[in-house]
Amino acid sequence: MAGTRNLSYLLKAVDVNVGLIGAGNLAIHIAQGFVRAGAVKASQICASSPETKKASIAEFKDLGTRFISDNVKNAELSKLLILAVKPRIIPYVLDELRPIITDEHVILSFAAGVTIASIERKLPENTKVMRGMTNTCVAVKEGATVYAVGRNTSEEDTDLVENLFGRVGTCEEVEESHIDAVTGLSGSGPAYAFEAIEALSDGAVKMGLPRKLALRLGAQSLIGAGRMLLETEKHPGELKDAICSPEGATIYALHHLEKGGFRSLLIDAVEASCKRTKQLQEHGSRDEVDEELIKRV
Repeated sequence: MAGTRNLSYLLKAVDVNVGLIGAGNLAIHIAQGFVRAGAVKASQICASSPETKKASIAEFKDLGTRFISDNVKNAELSKLLILAVKPRIIPYVLDELRPIITDEHVILSFAAGVTIASIERKLPENTKVMRGMTNTCVAVKEGATVYAVGRNTSEEDTDLVENLFGRVGTCEEVEESHIDAVTGLSGSGPAYAFEAIEALSDGAVKMGLPRKLALRLGAQSLIGAGRMLLETEKHPGELKDAICSPEGATIYALHHLEKGGFRSLLIDAVEASCKRTKQLQEHGSRDEVDEELIKRV
């Protein structure tokens, strides 16, 4: 589990070449987090995509990381390969990489719904494969990352992943069967939070606050609530009750949330994201891919 085996990452950058297969939003956020946290040197990060007009390419270059259009070349240069592409792209990417994957590579896939078994089936027999889920908050060192291991991974491989992602938030090992639910919770979670902050700030603006102040206070309220929950280890209901004084403003507000089905909506949102992740598994598990459908990585 995170932080229990190797604390060396607290002292120095990890000496490893990291290849990001894919150059979209998740890839640039991972790169930003690694560089800002000093987890790995910018010069040791390379992103690749055959689509060379992505807006994120300039951001990679501004970070001091490399960008190339050749996924195979990226794999030749890197030890840790992070698959940050859409599930439907995965079979194509694995077919492309298979001839040059060696026992030295570590494959970490963040493709939603794509199983370890389907990745191992596409790659050489002894390939070290992990499946994970993270979120875009790694960019500001507040990510939530989990991973599950394949049949060939070692403690050294999991230490590597924890050493990197432990620098940009939390990182822990889970059973693969839990990752779809993690996707619905913390993988999609920042989007729920952004939606909540926007709605809270709308309410505050309606009542007279300037927009920027409303956004800052709304965001800090969520940051503080999360930190308080983690540090006190108290049940959220207990912490909520401590804010709700008899006949006070907060209990009146919570009554309105209950009437609107607030908690049920959040439960439904996590369930919907999880179910969609399971549906995406079909795309990532195909043995053959129609290359006409593969327009960009």
